Amino acid sequence: MSRIPAHFRALTHSRTARRTGRTAVVAGQVLLLLLSVPDTANADTGMPALAANSLPVVINNLRIWLIGILAAVATLFLVIAGVYWATAGGDPTQVERAKSALRNALVGYGLAILAPVLLQIVKGIVGAPS
Repeated sequence: MSRIPAHFRALTHSRTARRTGRTAVVAGQVLLLLLSVPDTANADTGMPALAANSLPVVINNLRIWLIGILAAVATLFLVIAGVYWATAGGDPTQVERAKSALRNALVGYGLAILAPVLLQIVKGIVGAPS
């Protein structure tokens, strides 16, 4: 029999402790693998380096991402509002919670629609050409 102290032996019998330990081991191995990539993998291939984007292109990309993220979050709040409303069963606090989530969704959609206008204002402040 092994000479593992009782409090350590109890930890190994826990399913979550074993699962956490295995996850930590796998994460450590992946990190070791990523850190052990040889420097020759970064050797010059003769291809030209990518140039950085200009400020108007960056602002346009930011606008597209911002609209997408705001629309996704607003849609999430809309779904949550629908679930709250459907499961309320006449409970006034649940109905109020659903209305609050619906208001948040509408604010999110409003911000998604106004994002191009807001970024146009930022362009004006920064002085970037249109």
